[in-house]
Amino acid sequence: MKQRTLGRTGLFVSELCLGTMTFGGSGVIGSQIGDLRQSDAERLVGQAIDAGINFIDTADAYAGGMSEQITGQALKNLKVPREDVVVATKVFNETGPGPNSRGASRGHILDGVKASLKRLQLDHIDLYQIHGFDPATPIEETVRALDQLVRHGHVRYVGVSNWAAWQIARALGIAERLGLSRFESLQAYYTIAGRDLERELIPMLTSEGVGLMVWSPLAGGLLSGKYGREQQGEEGSRRTTFDFPPVNRDRAYNCIDAMRLIAQAHSVSVAQVALAWLLHQPNLTSVIVGARRAEQLADNLAATNVTLSADELATLDEVSRLPAEYPGWMFERQGEVRRKQLLEARVDP
Repeated sequence: MKQRTLGRTGLFVSELCLGTMTFGGSGVIGSQIGDLRQSDAERLVGQAIDAGINFIDTADAYAGGMSEQITGQALKNLKVPREDVVVATKVFNETGPGPNSRGASRGHILDGVKASLKRLQLDHIDLYQIHGFDPATPIEETVRALDQLVRHGHVRYVGVSNWAAWQIARALGIAERLGLSRFESLQAYYTIAGRDLERELIPMLTSEGVGLMVWSPLAGGLLSGKYGREQQGEEGSRRTTFDFPPVNRDRAYNCIDAMRLIAQAHSVSVAQVALAWLLHQPNLTSVIVGARRAEQLADNLAATNVTLSADELATLDEVSRLPAEYPGWMFERQGEVRRKQLLEARVDP
């Protein structure tokens, strides 16, 4: 299992991260995403750590806090040394009935971190992330609150999830101007069938040195190999009951067709090819993999051993490429001469 640095920090995290959204769910959502109890979740945590994963991601809103509670208890029961695991959690979503029990306000962040630390049974959180953008709270208020948590030792690093490029850039500017802790990572949706973040987010992350964590790398199971043009999955499977995240089906099926051939050539699963494609992307820090069964996690873990050739990557790029969009196609047209100048300058002895 390879280790990669988180953004501009000196913190090393495994290229695969164990996601715990399958822990503790109940009711309709739990049956669709995951409803693992303590013992089953604990086995998955142990399996992941034995495979070299040192990075675990959860959130205060997963299963109403049960995911954090199960994760913390699992680490305790397995006697995992604190310094050997990087624990990430998130705050933003509703945790109570009151009007201030949600969002990215100072009040909700300070209340949220205390509750998360208690559920996780930890004295600090390694990576604390804002789970979504709050239109009701000024970005500066959020950045100042997170900086306070770092200064007090409750949190080591801070990150963000599901924000637009301009919002993150603004937060980074505020942090730099005021000398505050900055976002070191973005947790975002990214798959071979959903490359939208390559338009604005990836260039911003590269420019500013922000790490990328990927959620739902198999597009909610759509890229698992169980689905295709003539194959819609088993009755009651996740995509047939909970069709999320949204995906352009035609492009996804083109990707699946190409990945099936590559999977056959490597004698691996389609899911492993989808994960391997992500691991070959230059801007990636870690891919979050969630599982409900040991064999499912084992298959995901094996993706780290799949090496795609340049020709295979080119084939996958061709079938998954985003359609041209303004201003990207204008950048391509107007910048051609200057890019050529740069290339010539670099190779000129």
